[in-house]
Amino acid sequence: MRHALIPLFAGSRSLDLPAGEAVFLTGQQVEMIYMLRAGRVQLQRHTTHGARLILQNAGPETVLAEASAFSEHYHCDAVVTEPATLAALPKPVFIAALRDDPDLALAWSAMLARSVQTARVRAEIRSLPKVAERLNAWLYEGHALPEKGRWQDVAAELGVTREALYRELARRRTGGPA
Repeated sequence: MRHALIPLFAGSRSLDLPAGEAVFLTGQQVEMIYMLRAGRVQLQRHTTHGARLILQNAGPETVLAEASAFSEHYHCDAVVTEPATLAALPKPVFIAALRDDPDLALAWSAMLARSVQTARVRAEIRSLPKVAERLNAWLYEGHALPEKGRWQDVAAELGVTREALYRELARRRTGGPA
């Protein structure tokens, strides 16, 4: 199914960013609404203890930090993890389109509802007491372990340390006790 918001971004400015580049940072003023056309972008927050939490691994046709449409400043960082092409639409144009097109506003509301559902699943997974339980729940949700060099991203998504995840993965490989 084609994403209902794609036509809105059709004439917008296009940005090509390399891996490691920030689309926006926490605290910056929200001037644009971004839709990812290609590549991958992570929405990240850093805890007061310095841990990195991944809030979202965004892929193509994803509107980044959708809540920012109704915020003055970004509340997370958006970091490109695979070279990305983004569509950038001025926030006032985006808001006017929602106001003027009831079907678009309804599609936006449905997308926000799905986003809330996804956030609740992530919160539920992070509330599980054991790393093994978090990993099992994450895998059950349809995720797959990436290549070895990206396991730290899974740890950040699960809200555990890299070391704790590595121990759990090693335990699973050797068939050790839970």
